[in-house]
Amino acid sequence: MTIRSTFPEWIYDGSPIDDPLGLGERAVRFLRALKHPKSRAPKRAFQLDEWQERIVRRIYGPRDAQGRRLVSTVVLLLPRGNRKTSLAAALSLLHTIGPERVPGGEAIFAGSDRNQASIGFREALSIVFADSRITTAVKVSDAVNSAKSITLKKDGTRLETISADGNRQHGRTPNFVLADELHIWRGKELWDALRTGLDKTDDALLVVATTAGRGQENIAWEIVEDARKVARGDVVDPSILPILFEADRDCDWRDERLWHRINPGLVHGYPSLSGFRQHAERAERSVSERESLRQLKLNIWLDHSTDPFVDMAIYDQGNAPVDLDTLRGMPCWLAVDLSNTTDLTAIVAAWRTDDGGYVVHPWFFCPSDNLRRRAERDGVPYVLWRDDGFISATPGNVVDYDYVEQRIRDLCAEFDVQEIAFDPWQARQTITRLRADGLPAHEMRQGWVTMAPAIKELERAIIAGKFQHGGHPVLRWNFSNIAVETDKAGNKTFHKGKSTDRIDGAQAAAMAVGRAFIGESNVSAYNAPESGGLFIF
Repeated sequence: MTIRSTFPEWIYDGSPIDDPLGLGERAVRFLRALKHPKSRAPKRAFQLDEWQERIVRRIYGPRDAQGRRLVSTVVLLLPRGNRKTSLAAALSLLHTIGPERVPGGEAIFAGSDRNQASIGFREALSIVFADSRITTAVKVSDAVNSAKSITLKKDGTRLETISADGNRQHGRTPNFVLADELHIWRGKELWDALRTGLDKTDDALLVVATTAGRGQENIAWEIVEDARKVARGDVVDPSILPILFEADRDCDWRDERLWHRINPGLVHGYPSLSGFRQHAERAERSVSERESLRQLKLNIWLDHSTDPFVDMAIYDQGNAPVDLDTLRGMPCWLAVDLSNTTDLTAIVAAWRTDDGGYVVHPWFFCPSDNLRRRAERDGVPYVLWRDDGFISATPGNVVDYDYVEQRIRDLCAEFDVQEIAFDPWQARQTITRLRADGLPAHEMRQGWVTMAPAIKELERAIIAGKFQHGGHPVLRWNFSNIAVETDKAGNKTFHKGKSTDRIDGAQAAAMAVGRAFIGESNVSAYNAPESGGLFIF
């Protein structure tokens, strides 16, 4: 199957852009009449290059039979240094002091925090102060630790900054919203408040202006992925304008022709080509610099880990749905990672397949109390995952180990469980109780001796395309968080890239696959019984 490109070829192909009422032309004239303090054009005129002008005309020109703008959402995925903030600031003024304003209306700059939200605002403010005619026509509020705003005195239209206190922003009715660098927003409170506010008003406009992010467990990935579907033609939605400058994951990041294709400003002198080359030279020597260049300058959406266990695009090849009903009666190996009582706990089941691969299915548990706060901390949609059945939220503010233990017992009754492997930390009491009832619970210590062979087998299965996980989103997030530690012999263990990253499900998956491999190969699983069930590979 051919995957259609999402690149905005229309910006360069000279194709006509509908403008039946001349409102696209009106918007361009307004922007060209602005000034910018850093402009090198005559009279410091605002620099609106051809590619930017095409975007403006495409937003404001096309109209329906009633004269309403067709575009209500712009998704602008643009690498760092291509002046997306300047363009967004100018558009905000178009809706505050320009012909797109609504008397008494609200225009909003929104960011992940106060500093981020103020970046676009200060760009707009610099444009205001560059023209005395505008300065005298507006009232500016820019005091420290207070709301920042620009208000047109004539009719009260207001541009304001807000940040991530989304629960305090309900009740807004904006006509224009810039969601800046959406990839670093944590949680959905602010997004939901602004999105529902925009829905209250006819002809409102949302501009999402962001560089590429990391991981898929955030609102930015959801919005950009939806825009990709529109760009490819998989979804027909004329209200969404996708403007996606992003390179392929497997591209040659050294290719300067690619740099120019993904960075439309390079031909006009921004970002700095020499700076780009210096970054590329550092990238030859440093993995972190290479990842930085790929994400921020080539707009490649990366995985969470800067030292990933496997390429997540390869991991995603195992997304075919898992049918648990067909697995009943087949030998099954369970692995359990009992977390700290306030974090994520995972059970993963593994089944061998006839082609030497594995089918796995996870069950995740976390405390139900303060679920939204945990979502803000980890930057993932725990509440949505709970609602969709991907996580079981146990009562209280700690993981209920009894609840998890009962789920293990239920799985043993449902499937042909050969072994239940536990990371012994936090699990000794659970192991003792399960053994007392004749269930095959054993310790699997987390050192090199036991985990390195399990991780090696897991890696082999994933790379070979023989690891079916059903696309479970929590398990995918865990895998994308893995950082790898390798010893001199090439043995690998998992660890978390950051203190807030969760890898519990990936760790349990490695344990389950390792035990399934040993069990099917008829290698002795344990040493002497008196050892307490320490696994030997």
